[in-house]
Amino acid sequence: MIRDRILIDAGPIVAILAQADAAHEDCITKSREYAPPFFTSWAVLAEAAWLLRGIPDGIPQLMDLLSRGLIVCQSLDVDAATTIADLARTYADLRPDLADLTLIYLAGRDGIETVFTLDRRDFTVYRDRRGQAFRLVP
Repeated sequence: MIRDRILIDAGPIVAILAQADAAHEDCITKSREYAPPFFTSWAVLAEAAWLLRGIPDGIPQLMDLLSRGLIVCQSLDVDAATTIADLARTYADLRPDLADLTLIYLAGRDGIETVFTLDRRDFTVYRDRRGQAFRLVP
């Protein structure tokens, strides 16, 4: 089991919880390769909750991932606002959402290089604090 610290985006969370999602099996398989927890932000969880709103018990299942410690929601302090605003300007041509920007911020703050995401379009462009591409899962 891989013990790297890993950030998780809304797409894989939804895919794991929604059996009808096209990426469900792949995300389940990949999630089992990594030792929990996965790290994320409240912005990502809000996006996932919105996407899960039509799935019976979707939001309770999402909260269960938190209560069981499989996903840990990292806090953002007041200093995050300036950095996130700067990231929004840097990547303005991609029209990034707040969830993505918080993950980039957390990666830089916490030194995390791996992102579990289905958003290849944007996360192949985003860079870590050293200017390196993120390692993407799956």
